Amino acid sequence: MNKFIVLFSLIAILISCSSNGSDSNDPIDPNPNITNSNVNFYLTKGDKSQLLSLQPNPLLFSTNVNESITVNPEVTYQEMDGFGFSLTGGSALHLNNMSTSGRSTILNELFGEDNLAVSYLRVSIGASDLDAEPFTYNDLPAGETDENLEQFSISKDQEHLIPVLNEILEINPNIKIMGSPWSAPAWMKTNNNSIGGSLKPEHFSTYANYFVKYIQAYEAEGITIDAITVQNEPYHDGNNPSMFMELMDQTIFIKDHLGPAFETANIDTKIIIWDHNADNTWYATSILDDADANAYIDGSAFHLYNGSINNLTTVHNAYPDKNLYFTEQWVGVNSEFDDNLLWHTRELIVGASRNWCKTVLEWNLASNPNLEPHTQGGCTECLGGITINGNNVERNVGYYIIGHASKFVRPGSHRIASNYSTDLPNVAFKTLTGNLVVIVVNNTEIDKSFNIKTPRESISTTLEAGAVGTYVW
Repeated sequence: MNKFIVLFSLIAILISCSSNGSDSNDPIDPNPNITNSNVNFYLTKGDKSQLLSLQPNPLLFSTNVNESITVNPEVTYQEMDGFGFSLTGGSALHLNNMSTSGRSTILNELFGEDNLAVSYLRVSIGASDLDAEPFTYNDLPAGETDENLEQFSISKDQEHLIPVLNEILEINPNIKIMGSPWSAPAWMKTNNNSIGGSLKPEHFSTYANYFVKYIQAYEAEGITIDAITVQNEPYHDGNNPSMFMELMDQTIFIKDHLGPAFETANIDTKIIIWDHNADNTWYATSILDDADANAYIDGSAFHLYNGSINNLTTVHNAYPDKNLYFTEQWVGVNSEFDDNLLWHTRELIVGASRNWCKTVLEWNLASNPNLEPHTQGGCTECLGGITINGNNVERNVGYYIIGHASKFVRPGSHRIASNYSTDLPNVAFKTLTGNLVVIVVNNTEIDKSFNIKTPRESISTTLEAGAVGTYVW
């Protein structure tokens, strides 16, 4: 009997050694399939405790929760031109008034490849409402005209805007620039005023040449205008400056004047239509229905002060060969950081990108603590991505909204497929270097744990309520 007891004891010892490995001191891995990933996770929280911060703890390759975002890099959509801001005349004024070293530091932070890497700018053709006063490049005393544009001059832009643009181009020579007019010169308009009115038909050709001279004048300064929109907010004629432009006028202007003028001058700057809210898609599609105008048009631009961002896919589906751009949305100075972080990232960074936009731009780059300058009647509550006070810079919510994309999704990246969730709105990209970038918003009031799955691997992560995460690997 004692022999059997000894035999069973020896068998038990052998089984125990076999199950623990050859070295009884080796640690036991409770789940050998979970390992640290190579995914970088950047986080911004609504309470500002984390601001585009790289998280120190590595994420795990695992699938330990049921909710998942599935990414498929083999299904690609639009190529991205970039993420950025409008560089208004006021923004340029504040930057240009900084010390040389102070300006160099913040411009490198904003546009440097290893920093925020902003890759797209929108500037006004003449003044916007965030200039000190309305102006165009051909302002004349009442009653005078200048059909040959002999008095055309960009001298006001040479004071602040052009010097700042040239400094930015030294940092990022490949940045793309879009120009948008708020108004034609008053003498070309039906009401001879900077506010409202329409372009007189007899001045359509002259105004087309005005665009040509603008692009050529900037080229002479070493600045390429990649694209223009025909009119900022053509149905908002109460701003200062502003101009009403009905769709038939824009159609005729493009097909009979602007397009041919660009062709004659060998200008390849893109022509983009509408540049107003997403509640109106028929303006853009109606112009594109005209074959003669269509031939000159690159695409359509949108804002989101009215309408649904999902409406933009309607325009894409009608004209899939034409591009879409998201060009403007402002943050109100009296609104909350957490509300703006959630809404702008969900609707613009995620929403506009998922609805085929090649750009996502915030309005505007910089303001001062008093939100000046602005024209009489211009925006008095538009908070810049940064606030400049002398040489001091405060980074506002727009800085982080754009940074969650611009820092990682460089021009030439493509949007790729990912499943959408109302709890976890997200968008995914594949970069030119082969990296995957997934931007996720926790659109709920509770912390959410979830997986991000690709065909090769799956990671597990958690986002607090209202937080934004960018995942890069």
